[in-house]
Amino acid sequence: MAIKISGGTTNFASTFSASPTADRTVTVPDVSFTLAGTDANQTFSVAQRGAITALTDGATITPNFNNANNFSVTLGGNRTLANPTNLTAGQSGVIVITQDGSGSKTLAYGSNWKFPGGTAPTLTTTANAVDVLVYYVESASRISARLISDVK
Repeated sequence: MAIKISGGTTNFASTFSASPTADRTVTVPDVSFTLAGTDANQTFSVAQRGAITALTDGATITPNFNNANNFSVTLGGNRTLANPTNLTAGQSGVIVITQDGSGSKTLAYGSNWKFPGGTAPTLTTTANAVDVLVYYVESASRISARLISDVK
């Protein structure tokens, strides 16, 4: 497979040992950088980050862990955080949970969510309160999590 990389006044082609179904063109802006591989140990010299994805508020909130690592949701009623779809062992992130303007909302959890001592945490219930649920996916059926309460 030949990949043509274009940027500024420099163009070059490089051949890789792969067999895609079609040629691919990558346009590179006029900057110097190193491409990272997905199958090699890496040390990054600048921060790597993803966007925060808003979850849809509803009676049952089901995150799709393919969409992001970090999520946010504002609760408009008592809710259940269901078992996420597309779990992959090793993924970690946070879910920022905000009470709406009236507060007093509760959150129940799907069976894959595991907490210290086996007890699901209670959200801060004051109006507009912010809690942060930190998680680590252990397997397709187990998510270790801890709630950081009342973040101000």
